[in-house]
Amino acid sequence: MAEPPPKSVLARGLSLLGAFGATDVELTLAQLSARTGLPKPTAHRLVAELVSWGGLERTEGGYRLGMTLFVLGQRVPRQRSLRDAALPYLEDLYEATHENIHLTVFDATDTLFLEKVTGRRSMPIVSRVGGRLPAHATASGKVFLALGPPSYLRRVVDAGLTRLTARTVVMPGLLRQDLARTVARGYGINREESETGVVAVAAPVHDHRRRVIAAVSIAGSAHRLDLERLAPAVRTAALALSREMASR
Repeated sequence: MAEPPPKSVLARGLSLLGAFGATDVELTLAQLSARTGLPKPTAHRLVAELVSWGGLERTEGGYRLGMTLFVLGQRVPRQRSLRDAALPYLEDLYEATHENIHLTVFDATDTLFLEKVTGRRSMPIVSRVGGRLPAHATASGKVFLALGPPSYLRRVVDAGLTRLTARTVVMPGLLRQDLARTVARGYGINREESETGVVAVAAPVHDHRRRVIAAVSIAGSAHRLDLERLAPAVRTAALALSREMASR
């Protein structure tokens, strides 16, 4: 049974913003109503107010998230500080490899992409800034699950291990074995587990208390990337960023 829509006006407005998934560019009023459980007249009224505020923008086919949300997101102090510190290291990795370079954090049960550096020579992949993928299916996510608090792994396993490709690890026992290997080598590997044809290697970023607060990764073509060869470069970048974050 679907959960009833929230009762307060604020919660209903936020539910409309939260209806947009990681891959949604725009949604129709009917889709917003269906995803939130709000009656169409209520959704229409609240959507109009969100458009006036700048949280949503009208499109030819419906609505998309507005620039006001982007501006507010840039003001989040912890993530802004992390992104600002990380960008030079991400750019250095890109210049050395011309592959997709990511800065990620753990959020709920997902890998959340805070920053991405890419270019014309990089293989097009599904990741994007503000997007997310299940943690168990990404190299960065394995870093968080292997080196982060045990509660991370419990949360992910309890939520169920979604299969994204034929190579996604969906058995908890096999995932734990993979995470043990991640701990042993100090970096995470994804071999076509979140997207067919795409592999990645990720290393942890620590704060001054040695807590894992983020991960840096390289992702690209399974036919082109030698993950073991790239791992030292990713670990070096993540270590340098860790030192900078600890000094702050």
